[in-house]
Amino acid sequence: MEDVLKELQPVEVFQYFAQLSKIPRGSGNEKAVSDYLVGFAKEHGLAYVQDEAWNVVIKKPATPGYEKSPALVLQGHMDMVCEKNMDEAHDFMKDPLKLRIVDDMIYATGTTLGADNGIALAMGLAILASNEYPHPALELLCTTSEETGMNGAIALDPRHIEGRTLINIDSEEEGTLLVSCAGGITAKTTIPATWETPTPELKAYRIQLRGLKGGHSGMEIDKGRGNANKLMGRILMALLTETECRLVSLSGGSKHNAIPREADAVILVKPEAQKPVEQTLHTYGEMFAAELRTADANVRVDFEVLSALPVQVLSQEATQNVITYLYLLINGVISMSMDIKGLVESSLNLGVVAVGNDSIDFITSVRSSVRSLRNELYNQIVTTAKLNGGSVVAEAGYPEWAYNPDSKIRTVFESVYEKMYGKKPHITAIHAGLECGLFSEKFTQLDAISFGPNLYDVHTPNEHMSISSVQRMWQYLLEVLKSVK
Repeated sequence: MEDVLKELQPVEVFQYFAQLSKIPRGSGNEKAVSDYLVGFAKEHGLAYVQDEAWNVVIKKPATPGYEKSPALVLQGHMDMVCEKNMDEAHDFMKDPLKLRIVDDMIYATGTTLGADNGIALAMGLAILASNEYPHPALELLCTTSEETGMNGAIALDPRHIEGRTLINIDSEEEGTLLVSCAGGITAKTTIPATWETPTPELKAYRIQLRGLKGGHSGMEIDKGRGNANKLMGRILMALLTETECRLVSLSGGSKHNAIPREADAVILVKPEAQKPVEQTLHTYGEMFAAELRTADANVRVDFEVLSALPVQVLSQEATQNVITYLYLLINGVISMSMDIKGLVESSLNLGVVAVGNDSIDFITSVRSSVRSLRNELYNQIVTTAKLNGGSVVAEAGYPEWAYNPDSKIRTVFESVYEKMYGKKPHITAIHAGLECGLFSEKFTQLDAISFGPNLYDVHTPNEHMSISSVQRMWQYLLEVLKSVK
């Protein structure tokens, strides 16, 4: 595979990013990249720890003059969200990413780029591989399964980390320093499925929602983008209300923390209902196009009559329960912060819907910077599920990261940024989960901050990263390391 990044500066950063892009590293499939990091440590004679969760910690001594400075932890996660376009023949379990450059941006072809959070690892490795940059003792902490519940951070033994100042490189906007984040719960709702044999006179329709942008359910939840699962719920509820509709299959989204871009359903209706069903589908296509003309201008509702009748269909009761739950479940921005202007305080994202043999499963990402509100939203999901014959379990949870008014590392980041760029950085919180929250609970008296280069459309096949922003943030990081004494 051609190395399209070979001419980019700084060479060391982009070459490590290119190497990481060759290694399949979706959440839960990190052993290969974890072993790659261990190989790097061995090659450079650096101490390392690889634990049972495949987390890797690589340690490098301080450069001359920094021996008495407190150790710093550089941190990022090695897993990536694996999303691709429907027509892209890419196997995330074995295929390397196909990188391409368009002007100032790096993309992958038809898939997510993995800059979230491969760029953190690339920067960390570039620093550890060099002897020309001054810095205190460093610990590069590379965690696993961040995107599916921060399982690596949860499993990490705090005894493996000595530093109590942490620089998280998992932010996506240059010039913005994150000092607080939301906590979250992943809620899995299960509604029992009862299957029946359909009568032969029924007609089958496949309904597809396409053309939505999707995006990160924390970063883009306030952009007004359509959630394919919820839009499908509106269509199905309209059909269920207007005619006798039976559900055969339902699917949408693949990640709880990504706003679903596509959803599919197969329904059965009586022959005499075909004309009103098609009119309703046309109407909702036009309605969604009007509602989302700014945020999701390319949304469309496609449908077709299937030539073959499915062999099984959900019972009337199961159909009613599934569609009612999908329709009623609250979604999107729930509350805004009264402390930080423009910050989403609480939200829900119905990221995944899937029909199995025995159940229909719904996976929702619950986020809030207020723990009691996070728990309240989870309880609302539980109540809605119970009303429709379902049950809910919390599959994963992570704590919020509280603001530290006495942060020393924030002061360093602020002063270095102002010195380099002649202006103050934007200091704010984020409505997304960062591992800083877990680390703040796991390590006593942790002083943490998060920064990073400009990334766009993360968690979607349109994910891209600014080359010039990486260059600037690389120099910024080097100056911060030089200034910490």
